[in-house]
Amino acid sequence: MIDPVPAPLVPFHGAVPPAPDWFTAAVAHAPEVSTVTVTGAVLEVLSWGEVGRPGLLFLHGNGAHAGWWRFVAPFFAASHRVVAFSWSGMGGSDHRAEYAIATFVDEIAAVIAATGLAAAAPPVAVGHSFGGFPMMAAAQGSVVDLAAAVIVDTPFRPSDDREFRPPNATERVHKVYPDLTSALARFRFAPPQACANPFIADLIARGSLIERDRGFTWRFDPFLWGRFRIGDALRLLDAPRCPVALVWGERSQLMPPDRVAAMRALLPPGSPAIPIPDADHHVMVDQPLAFVAALRALLAAWPGRG
Repeated sequence: MIDPVPAPLVPFHGAVPPAPDWFTAAVAHAPEVSTVTVTGAVLEVLSWGEVGRPGLLFLHGNGAHAGWWRFVAPFFAASHRVVAFSWSGMGGSDHRAEYAIATFVDEIAAVIAATGLAAAAPPVAVGHSFGGFPMMAAAQGSVVDLAAAVIVDTPFRPSDDREFRPPNATERVHKVYPDLTSALARFRFAPPQACANPFIADLIARGSLIERDRGFTWRFDPFLWGRFRIGDALRLLDAPRCPVALVWGERSQLMPPDRVAAMRALLPPGSPAIPIPDADHHVMVDQPLAFVAALRALLAAWPGRG
């Protein structure tokens, strides 16, 4: 049976794909690497830019890690204090016995405090996919003060869809691959999609793997979704205490027109809504420069907030 969506790194046989100059320059801008401990779990944190500048916090999706923002964050480092961290259970952060939306909100608050993101004013948060859920819980709660929130292709679903689970919620022990080349060849996006930028897939995939005694395996907790449920996701859009924008990929399987319409109907009137052309669910991977341009436009439209 032919795979309808081939794994993007198979043709490179473990080699790093060629990349354009903009990408090489961005990832060469190395972040500060630190850790923050939240209720017993150590979180990995990446930071760019000086403390005291406006804060910009990037929140990654399910099964991902802070490194998904390494080629985006440097575009804002000259004007902002920029931070990305790995949620507990993902990337290089510790796993937990149990997960809860309130715990993820506490992680946001702790990272903001530890990295000086709110030194000048409350930061703007950008949450992709899963990252949009705790971001919006934070935006309507009292634990975190945000200047604005940007939802990026997060599929907030109706209250009667109780069984929502992300497409890469495995709940089985990760397979161990004998070498890095074979592990990279297994990397795929979820939901399945093609990748026109394999150099980005390579960066993400290498940061998604950890070396074990017998080979390489994935870093995220495969049992996270057995220990956590979002519940009624649309309720997280009910009463944000800050401006909110919605960004999505025009080809995204997770953001069909009816879902976009339902989300927009709940957001405050006049909330910006920006579809990114020629993009699937992983907007920043499919159209990274268009995504940067859209985010720059949003920050410019929120004077004093970004």
